[in-house]
Amino acid sequence: MSLPLADAMRYGWMTSMGDADEVREVVALAERSRLDSLWVGDHIAFTVPILDPLLQLAQAAVLSERLLLGTSVYLLPLRHPVPVAKQVATLDLLSGGRLLFGVGVGGEFPNEYAACGIPRGERGARLTESIQVLRALWSDGEVSHAGNFFPFERVRMQPAPHQPGGPPIWCGGRSRAALERAGRLADGWVSYVVTPEMYRESLQTIAAAAEAAGRDLSRFDTAHLLFFRIDANFEAAWDVATEQLSQRYASDFRAPARKYCALGRPADIAARIDDFRAAGVRHLILDAVSPAAERHAQVQWFAAEVLPLLG
Repeated sequence: MSLPLADAMRYGWMTSMGDADEVREVVALAERSRLDSLWVGDHIAFTVPILDPLLQLAQAAVLSERLLLGTSVYLLPLRHPVPVAKQVATLDLLSGGRLLFGVGVGGEFPNEYAACGIPRGERGARLTESIQVLRALWSDGEVSHAGNFFPFERVRMQPAPHQPGGPPIWCGGRSRAALERAGRLADGWVSYVVTPEMYRESLQTIAAAAEAAGRDLSRFDTAHLLFFRIDANFEAAWDVATEQLSQRYASDFRAPARKYCALGRPADIAARIDDFRAAGVRHLILDAVSPAAERHAQVQWFAAEVLPLLG
């Protein structure tokens, strides 16, 4: 079994918005740059300041009637899925059905799990059950759930989300367990720090899991979060990306930056994106790994000189 893929590519921007003025600036830039979506990440505690993703997207939703709004990814196992279902349904309703709910387990910062009182070893099982809870509560009927972590009886959550059955749930993750979960349960897969070759192989794992579960993936979405830096040459871009990502992830990111990022001149960035498209990516989420003062300029540069090369 292989995944049926759409023809068109969509482009989004992974960013953060520190205050109301920045929300307005980010949304305006995304609109001017002809991007399709706006994305934010999620952590309870991180190496750099980070705001709540759903609240950021709620503000952005007011300022654009066109942009899709996504989480990449929301660390669902850190929360109880019932109140999350209410928050996400509300945001989907208020945004007119423009929400893409990317979820994942995280785990690279164990203190987050300790602070939330969640055993880190349960994160995969909790995510699986949480997805089932969200789907049930978004069904617009009275439901009960008899899971290991979140049992409840006769709950009807109203109002229903704007999108029938709730917003699409895209699963993140690179492990075999994460990929098989995406195949069994998700509406899409969003990756990061993989190569095009790894991406292609991962889609095969997802497709096999879906076939084993008897699922129809004709509407399955494929996405990739791509770190990028445009510069005069590869070496200059690599140096900046290494510094930024090493700070963000509190580890030496020089070798991973070379392997996983799109770095160099506009033509180099376009070529890397073409490789991911050939591997099966249909929604490319851009993360400008640059000093904060340069990130908006990087998006403008991408829109002006990379997008025209992509056709």
